[in-house]
Formats: sequence, structure tokens, C-alpha cells
Amino acid sequence: MVFCSSSSSIHLLHLLLPAASASPPTSRSRGRRRAAHVRPSPAIHPGRRERSPHSSMLPADFDVQVLVKRHEGLTNDVKEMLQHQRRRHQKKAAGGRERLATVDHLRRLCIDHYFQDEVDSAMDDASCLLEELAHGGDLLDATLAFRLMREAGRHVSADEVLGRFTDDNGDFRLDYSKDIRGLLSLQDISHMSMGEEASLCKAKEFSTRHLESAMNYLEPNLARYVRHSLDHPYHVSLMQYKARHHLSYLQTLPTRCTAMEELALADFQLNKMLHQMEMQEIKRWWMDLGLAQEIPVARDQVQKWYVWMMTAIQGASLSRCRIELTKIVSFVYVVDDIFDLVGTHEELYCFTQAIKMWDLAAADSLPSCMRSCYRALHTITNDIADMVEREHGVNPINHLKKSWAMLFDGFMTETKWLSSGQVPASDDYLRNGVVTSGVPLVFVHLLFMLGHDLGKDAAQFIDRIPSVISCPAKILRLWDDLGSAKDEAQEGLDGSYKELYLKENPGLAAVEAEEHVQRLIASEWEELNRECFSSSRRPAFPAGFTRAALNGARMVGVMYGYDGEQRLPVLDDYVRMLLF
Repeated sequence: MVFCSSSSSIHLLHLLLPAASASPPTSRSRGRRRAAHVRPSPAIHPGRRERSPHSSMLPADFDVQVLVKRHEGLTNDVKEMLQHQRRRHQKKAAGGRERLATVDHLRRLCIDHYFQDEVDSAMDDASCLLEELAHGGDLLDATLAFRLMREAGRHVSADEVLGRFTDDNGDFRLDYSKDIRGLLSLQDISHMSMGEEASLCKAKEFSTRHLESAMNYLEPNLARYVRHSLDHPYHVSLMQYKARHHLSYLQTLPTRCTAMEELALADFQLNKMLHQMEMQEIKRWWMDLGLAQEIPVARDQVQKWYVWMMTAIQGASLSRCRIELTKIVSFVYVVDDIFDLVGTHEELYCFTQAIKMWDLAAADSLPSCMRSCYRALHTITNDIADMVEREHGVNPINHLKKSWAMLFDGFMTETKWLSSGQVPASDDYLRNGVVTSGVPLVFVHLLFMLGHDLGKDAAQFIDRIPSVISCPAKILRLWDDLGSAKDEAQEGLDGSYKELYLKENPGLAAVEAEEHVQRLIASEWEELNRECFSSSRRPAFPAGFTRAALNGARMVGVMYGYDGEQRLPVLDDYVRMLLF
């Protein structure tokens, strides 16, 4: 079962739109942040009260039911098209290529979940064709087949597939430098490395160099699509965001499926309406809570907290999950600020002990702001545990309590380092930073909300964070620290992984340390790819959970992608496109 919203309008969308998928992360914005030092952002206003520049929602007279009915009709039209393709495939092999291309378009438009049976059938029917194309097709066919096989968890060797397109030195032949569609597909798969795949590294360099050069002579619409593909590579970018750009690309092709294109647009509108309603519900909850007034130094960034969940957890049926987990995210940020900006060492110790006791009476001796935060945190966590019990028959409160205790212990460790003047080893800092990112805490809540029973493995899950969670958390921590290091360098206050690594390696230049951090991020992506796609690893978690981990990692670069003026232009574009 899934969690349904109490809002009748959201409930209507739940009933009419099938589920997509699910995941999250959150973030500890900075290890040692000052309240007075914040970065401006037009989309997510820093500091305290958020003011969105995008005041226009969907029109007041917008008829939801008309759109829903149109969505249903278009879904049926696309199903008929898929069935027609299958009949054609049974008559001639060329239909198999057409079906695979359609599957790819449905996924890129984020509407494949409406046609799961048809997509599964196409992939099953094309099993032999995929092998044939991967090892015998042209560059476009081979790379598309490779990507579909890897996404499906089937074993496929990048070196074997790409070896046919290289010379005796292992370099890609110049014959392919003008094959724009092939180069775009080659660029797509180059980010799916699971480690020790040298051909994918060469694929990235070759496709990037020649696509950059090609933009000088390409038709403007195609040049824009190529530019976007290079700036926001497939697999490491958020699919909802790329869907609109892929739709524009499809509209330039000589052969088009207008029903598929129109369905993508209708689905996009319905999801935007749903996200706006979710956002309003969270804003009402936050205002009623009153923590922003009681803890004025804490961040008041409801929109930012929600964007994490909106982009990580997808699907109308997971609306309630997004709403409740956004509340958990908000407490990660607020507790972070209490530790950084409000509490004394003794008060923070008592705060941590109260969390471990999980008794409202334990908060009576805390300062007022901590007491209010504790009670609100306690209430929402218990509410989620009760919700899980109603939906799935198991109450996870003991595991959720332990997750909160782990987060507070992580914050206390940082507090001790700071108060004692201790400089931790970079590895110790990063290990603790995985916890204080808030990612493990939110993922534990998500797992139970998805109905996954950790059973006897729960304790080990929390004590030994699995790679599918630790990888997004490390990517987040390292990305965040790269930005923090640049931001704080002039003030002589850092505490980032990069700074600690430089202290351990005094002969290194700052640029070398930054390159080391970038390599670590790339390594975590390779490990995450292995967790998600390796045919030798038995899936330990629901598919929606794994997709959520990928989406969380994809969102990190957007949340911390500051430009030279310390703004977040890509995040602004995300928010404008997906929410307003």
C-alpha cells in the first residue's frame, strides 16, 4: 500500500495517476557555518524567510478533471501504439529497434511507469536483439543497447561493446566524430561506469570533444540539445528536469508520436499541480509549528527542504511520503543550526541524551528552543511510525529512534572536535559526515514508509550504513565541502574534507586537493552504479528505494552547484520548471 494525502484534491490525483517511484537525501549545509554568512540564491532564498520570485501558479480556473480525462485518453492512445509496435515486431525484426527506441523515449519523458507491462514485454522480446545490437550494431544502436542492458541489471562489458569502434591503440576512430546521435548516446553511457572501465573514460573524452566542436555548425535547436546534454549528462542528472528538454528534441524529429509528447505534457502539468499542493500543506504545517519564530537564527527554507523530496521521491502515489519526509528534513536542518549557532556544549549534551531517552519528560530541563524542537521532532517521528504500522503492520519506532540518536551523536562528535580544537583525520571526518548529512536518517524513514521490513537486519543496517545510502551521503558531503571551502577560505575557517586533506598532505597545492575530492566523488558514483546495476549483486532494497538513492545523488550537484557569484542558477531553473 501507499500513503494517501488527506487533501481531497491530492487524493483525486492519487486515484487517477499510477505510482512512479521513490528516495531522498538531506544535507548538513556546513560543518561550521556562521549565521551572518550565507550565499544568495534567486530560487531558494538563503537566510531566514523564503521569498519566491515565481508568484504565478497554474490558472485559478484550471479544470483538473478535464486534464485528468485527457491524461487517461492519451495513456490509452500510447498503449495502442505500443501494442501496434509489438505486432509489427512479430512480423519483422526492424520493429524491435523501434520498440527499444520507444522504451528509451518513454523513460526519458518520465512516463514509462504507466506502461510497465508493455515496457517489460518489449525488453523481454528484445533480449536477443539487445545482445545483437550491443555487439553488432552501429554506434547509436550499440550504446543504446548497452545502456538498456545495464539499467536492467544485465551483464554487459563496456570494453567488448565499444572495442569495435576503436583503433589498435584503443582510441575511438574519427569516422564517428560526425555521428551526432551516436556521440550523444556515447556521452550518455560514459557516466555509467562501475569502475575499471577505461573505455567509458575514453568515451566521455571523445564524445565531449566532438560534440563541443559540432555545436559550431549544428541547427540551433539541436545545438541547444547538445549543450544541455553536455551540461546535464544523462544518468547523473534528474530525469524530470531533462524530460522537458528531451520533449523539445523529439519535436524536431521527422517522425513523431504526438500522443506520447502530449501525454508527457499533461503528466508534467498534473505533477506540477500536485507538487504545489504538497508545498502548501508543508508551509501550513511549518507556520503552525512556530519554530521559525522561536529559533530565529535557524534556517527557514521550506522550499529548499521540499525540493529535496520532490526531486528524490517521484510519483503521485508517494505524495504523503514526500510531505512527511520533508518534515524530517526540516528537523535535520534545524537541529544542525541549534548545534552550530545556539546551544552550549552542556546544553547540546543534554539535548542528545534526551533524544536517546525518547521521553517528552526528558526535555523539561532543556532551553525553550530545544524543548520545542524536541517535542515537534518527537511528535512527527511517532506519527510516521504509527502511519507505517497502519499501512504495513509493523511499528518501526525503535529503529527510527536509533537513527535520530545516531544523527545527534554525529553532531556531538563535531561539537567536541570544535570545542577542543581537535583536528580530525580526513577519513574520520568524512565517516562522521555521512551521518551528519542526514541522508541515513531520512533513508531509514523512507524504507519503512515504502513497506520494507528490515527485520533482524535493522540494527546492522543502522550501525553499518549500506553503500546505496553511504554513496549519496558522501557525494553530498564532499560537494557541500567544496563549496564551503571556497566560501570560507578568506575567513580562515573551514573544517571541510579538502582542508583536512591538505593538512595531512602539506606538500599538495589546493587545486590538487580539489582534484582528489573530485576523484572521490567519481569513485562514489561508480560504487553507487555497482549497487544499482551490477548483475552479481542481489537487490537488497525495493527498486523505488534504489531509484531514490540515484535521484538523491543526482540532486546534490544542483543543490551545491554555485556559480562564480555564489548563486545557484541550475537550482533556480529546476524550481521554476518543476514547481512554479
